[in-house]
Amino acid sequence: MIIDIREVQDINSFYRVESLKGVYGIIWVLVPIFTLVLGITIGVLVIVWLEREISAGLQQRIGPEYSGPLGVLQALADGTKLLFKENLLPSRGDTRLFSIGPSIAVIAILLSYSVIPFDYHLVLADLNIGVFLWIAVSSIAPIGLLISGYGSNNKYSFLGGLRAAAQSISYEIPLTLCVLAISLLSNSLSTVDIVEAQSKYGFWGWNLWRQPIGFIVFLISSLAECERLPFDLPEAEEELVAGYQTEYSGIKFGLFYVASYLNLLISSLFVTVLYLGGWNISIPYIFVAGLFEINKAREVFGTTIGIFITLAKTYLFLFIPITTRWTLPRLRMDQLLNLGWKFLLPISLGNLLLTTSFQLSSL
Repeated sequence: MIIDIREVQDINSFYRVESLKGVYGIIWVLVPIFTLVLGITIGVLVIVWLEREISAGLQQRIGPEYSGPLGVLQALADGTKLLFKENLLPSRGDTRLFSIGPSIAVIAILLSYSVIPFDYHLVLADLNIGVFLWIAVSSIAPIGLLISGYGSNNKYSFLGGLRAAAQSISYEIPLTLCVLAISLLSNSLSTVDIVEAQSKYGFWGWNLWRQPIGFIVFLISSLAECERLPFDLPEAEEELVAGYQTEYSGIKFGLFYVASYLNLLISSLFVTVLYLGGWNISIPYIFVAGLFEINKAREVFGTTIGIFITLAKTYLFLFIPITTRWTLPRLRMDQLLNLGWKFLLPISLGNLLLTTSFQLSSL
């Protein structure tokens, strides 16, 4: 049997090209994911810096100012310190559950960022059930807190985990009903479609004006979901030392704070998407590139402006949860549950029924 050398070289070159295409395909899949993770990390660092500066201003203190210009590197320094601290494990606890709890809390919240649209074409996964995917995935995070409390073999930690689970269940239902009312108005569960439905009438088409009751209920429920004051019962210092975080140290302790700020950022992004028009603004900014008939420049310019508008609305809204942390007292556990079950749940249900009746009457 005679083998032609040219045929062997052609086959080898073909397989080489195909393997390169496969590598490039994997890279193009991973690049958006890593870009989103990098942006989320920077966003969390900005939130930590903003909270320290705003809290310092409210309490007439100086705040961070030595770590980098205006103290912008203070959060990075704190994270580096926690990374190199000793990681202690409880001697009689379940080490597997103790180690996996913080990871579940962080990963569950990170998955929610995949359905956030920063522009019409700038979304990691435009799903037909985008908003409900966020609700379903974010409901897994309290399981991580409950596992952490149980694996610590500490009654204070376990009680803190139980409080986190009870709080999440109490406020997840009103939040879901508010999201369902928004989906009825937009006739879609896709986050992109919800933003597009608000863009028809500009500033006055925002769901903030069409759903004011739902916006207030969503705001209160999101604060409770993020365990922010006045709803930070799972780690009430006077009662539970530090709640489910009591036995944690090092980077695992830091993961809980990362999860808290990740949840705060995702809640603000969803407020922007559901109620504040997302990337849309009533000012016609596309005409700048349209004057010169540059289609690519128009697309790039529009995408950049869309990202800027989304982030500007998000960080402006973040002033509300940051300022309430330093102005409102902490609720008791019975007050927290009464507010969720006896007030927010009936109000959100009535808002949903009212929205449904208006939608049916308009058909």
